[in-house]
Amino acid sequence: MATLTVPSSVPAVAEDCEQLHKAFEGWGTNEKLIISILAHRNAAQRRAIRRAYADVYGKELLRALGDEIHGKFERAVILWTLDPAERDAVLANEEAKKWHPGGRALVEIACARTPAQLFAAKQAYHDRFKRSLEEDVAAHVTGDFRKLLVPLVSAYRYDGPEVNTSLAHSEAKILHEKIDKKAYSDEEIIRILTTRSKAQLLATFNSYKDQFGHAINKDLKADPKDEFLATLRVIIRCFTCPDRYFEKVIRLALGGVGTDEDALTRVITTRAEVDLKLIKEAYQKRNSVPLERAVAKDTTRDYEDILVALLGAE
Repeated sequence: MATLTVPSSVPAVAEDCEQLHKAFEGWGTNEKLIISILAHRNAAQRRAIRRAYADVYGKELLRALGDEIHGKFERAVILWTLDPAERDAVLANEEAKKWHPGGRALVEIACARTPAQLFAAKQAYHDRFKRSLEEDVAAHVTGDFRKLLVPLVSAYRYDGPEVNTSLAHSEAKILHEKIDKKAYSDEEIIRILTTRSKAQLLATFNSYKDQFGHAINKDLKADPKDEFLATLRVIIRCFTCPDRYFEKVIRLALGGVGTDEDALTRVITTRAEVDLKLIKEAYQKRNSVPLERAVAKDTTRDYEDILVALLGAE
């Protein structure tokens, strides 16, 4: 499901470090060399390169990269080079500090990661920012969104396959009753969405459809401009169909008046080692255009090259 391509014979870590150092030397930076190495190493290999580079050259690789490359290309390379948990911590911090109702990174991190991955991201957040993610979300998010997002990022859900079908049936009824009354921020809706396991939620959403004849998200479209409803739908889609959810994020990022580079970079760097192949397939099916071609059309130069490399292009 990942699109990351790693050579069958990977050079020694010391050689990768030496080549990266050479890319930074001289009058110009060799961006293609940076991409040829970092865009074709998995998380463990990138971690080893960072550690060895600091040991050999006395400078953190991320700082060296930041001194040599800039703009959207720098952001893509830095986010990609980070450990997945560190990357999520950085993205969560950025969104919490500049929070607005249309933000999606916090929900993606809380709902499109495994419980262990969310826990690791929160530990990385402690290490990097000397605060908890929960307290930053509580400090910067307001109103009904705070009621929803604080428990969402606080969760440590059960990750097993077991399902209580009678509970799914009863909680589907609760959800329908609250939604029918337009009580979208009711504590029962928030409790169910922020505490139940993925398997339990999928059973609940299936029971909702069986009992009431349509998917729960259809009932959460009463007001298309309501960002709280949109956030509830994103939570549900991250659990039920993450590939199609992320396909839509990319499609909207590429389909507007200008390219939303932040959203495009976020999805490609966070999903390249997870399920970007499925997202590519969903994009091709929905748009009849290969995702690599769509990205190449809307981006340029080194930024285009790093994204296309992470998409698995040869």
